Amino acid sequence: MPQSFAALQAHIVFSTKNRMPGITPDLAPKLYGYIHGIVAESGILLAAGGVADHVHLLVTLGREMSVAELVRLIKCNSSRWVHDTFPAHREFAWQSGYGAFSVSRSHRDPVKRYIETQTEHHKTLSFQDEFRELLRRHGLEWDERYVWD
Repeated sequence: MPQSFAALQAHIVFSTKNRMPGITPDLAPKLYGYIHGIVAESGILLAAGGVADHVHLLVTLGREMSVAELVRLIKCNSSRWVHDTFPAHREFAWQSGYGAFSVSRSHRDPVKRYIETQTEHHKTLSFQDEFRELLRRHGLEWDERYVWD
């Protein structure tokens, strides 16, 4: 086949360093807009949301971008942008790890709704419990010693 095709949807989740509540209500929409621009270079951002200590992204990746590289670009560029643009957020940083979960086309809309309702969802559930549940749902094993920084 002379041509390559890819339509990969991923639900990407990562936290601020030590789960510090650095994504303030005034910063969040600007941060998600900036992340949108980063993703647009190599994919499509279908949804972005979260709360003060973490973000959820639903992205479609093309055939030339890996999840690891996209996450690296998002974290590196967005944290630099926050530091340069918002001096009050000099302590802002992302955790080193992330979670990435495949999303079938038929489940894209429910995942988008889940991401869009993060504020409501986290009134009763911590980020750690939510992340553990995502790991369970996707059949992943983990060691608590290495999940949190």
